[in-house]
Amino acid sequence: MKTYVIYNKKSNNDQGAKGAFRIKEIWTQKELVYKEVNEFDTYQELFDSISPDDEVVVCGGDGTLNFLVNEIDCDSIENRVYYYPTGSGNDFWTDIGKSAEDGPALINDYLVRLPSVIVNGMTKKFINGIGYGIDGYCCEEGDRQRTKEGDKPINYTSIAIKGLLFHYKPTRATITVNGETHVFDKAWLAPTMNGRFYGGGMMATPDQDRLNTQRTVTTMVMYGKGKIGTLAAFPSIFKGEHVNKTKIVKTFVSNRVKVAFDRPVALQIDGETVLNVREYEVITAE
Repeated sequence: MKTYVIYNKKSNNDQGAKGAFRIKEIWTQKELVYKEVNEFDTYQELFDSISPDDEVVVCGGDGTLNFLVNEIDCDSIENRVYYYPTGSGNDFWTDIGKSAEDGPALINDYLVRLPSVIVNGMTKKFINGIGYGIDGYCCEEGDRQRTKEGDKPINYTSIAIKGLLFHYKPTRATITVNGETHVFDKAWLAPTMNGRFYGGGMMATPDQDRLNTQRTVTTMVMYGKGKIGTLAAFPSIFKGEHVNKTKIVKTFVSNRVKVAFDRPVALQIDGETVLNVREYEVITAE
């Protein structure tokens, strides 16, 4: 039996290889075979080329996991699949209760029965969540800064604060869930989450369990306040305490939800930016 370590050297500002090779120090008794992601065309090609008894360790960030689950049918994988974080945000790793000191974690159970988002004519599975509103704006602005400034680390918290104060304008959000329609003026955030965390540590939906038996997701909307009031409330999202502010935050648990804004804004899927989005729909697995 071999253990294939798949890594993306570009992750975490080109520190991905360094992180992946730490596994040699952790798993000294295993026969490790390292493969950089550019050595194969698709993950399906990789899995087709190895034995069902072989193990796979996926190294990278949340975007790497998103890429994996959208390239292959994870519900039919026979191999044991592990994950070791070498990205920058690592919200999945945080959500499953792991820390920097932990070795690779077996994640097969987390890759199956995932929810899907339908947006701008495409359908994609997601690991952590869909960000819509100022969180999508942050990814859009982060992409712009990365293109302009290269490898310089992106400070998403700074982008969010500046967006709240100066650049991002709230929208009117219409959320259709569980047979009812809810309308919110001055909506700042309207994510739908499979896990609790996104955006590099924001606990958007503290009660969401990604392994719940019904595979429900949680939609959260933050709305109503002006710029200063929203900015004052915003830090509480990092501890999940924003949900206690019931006058400006609502949550909905469902197996199907549609979120529409009255103007197009950016959306993010596990950190991948989608521009000019007026609405998205999330459908969970049966």
